[in-house]
Amino acid sequence: MAYLLGVDTGGTYTDAAILDEAEDRVVASAKSLTTRPDLSKGVGGAIDAALEASGIAPGAIAMVSLSTTLATNALVEGQGGRVALVFIGFEGPELARAGLEEALKGDPVILLPGGHSHSGTEIAALDLARLEAAIAALPPGLTGFAVAASFATRNPGHETAARDLIRRLTGLPVTCSHELSAGLNGPRRALTAVLNARLIGMIDRLIAACEAHMSSLGIDAPLMVVRGDGALVSATLARERPIETILSGPAASIAGASWLTGI
Repeated sequence: MAYLLGVDTGGTYTDAAILDEAEDRVVASAKSLTTRPDLSKGVGGAIDAALEASGIAPGAIAMVSLSTTLATNALVEGQGGRVALVFIGFEGPELARAGLEEALKGDPVILLPGGHSHSGTEIAALDLARLEAAIAALPPGLTGFAVAASFATRNPGHETAARDLIRRLTGLPVTCSHELSAGLNGPRRALTAVLNARLIGMIDRLIAACEAHMSSLGIDAPLMVVRGDGALVSATLARERPIETILSGPAASIAGASWLTGI
């Protein structure tokens, strides 16, 4: 018999629930305080209490789903990691568009010539030596990078080249705007990339905490994450695109309410 384990980490509490897949019912649920900065204690406490209440062996868990409001709360409260934006083919005044400057909150910006036209042809060559020098001059304490180039959705070549160089030099996570949005509005794409880069460390810590506790208990099951539209995505994808977990917690609540009530 297969059982499903759901974990929801909110700003105050972490909840866990175990469902009997065959009988379509909740077997047990439990609540623990969310523990920041070490999320593993809250996650582990909720999972352990739910398993103990259910009397089910960890090996019987067939799938684990994780939902959270941490990303939502972080954006609302202006939290998250410090990032640098590499802005290719744009002028400084364009930082004031789409709320980009406000979202950066003083984090560094590297302006570079380059980018492509609407047809995907190169407007100006990307100066990787200049980018390397700018990276070397950045302040310490950054947790990631966002890269946005003009018309990158038509030709992502400059974004990917910048990404590869940044990863090689720093080893930090890099978010490219074309990976998250097909929109042509460059500053808006840059905003999405900045917010994603800011959230990567936080969501990675949550997923790692859940994976570590699953491993310690012997739960050999896939870990899925609830996206903002209620769909489930792999933990690997959620790590790369934590921006997609915005509204994860509310979406999970609505899905749960619909299942419990039949409405």
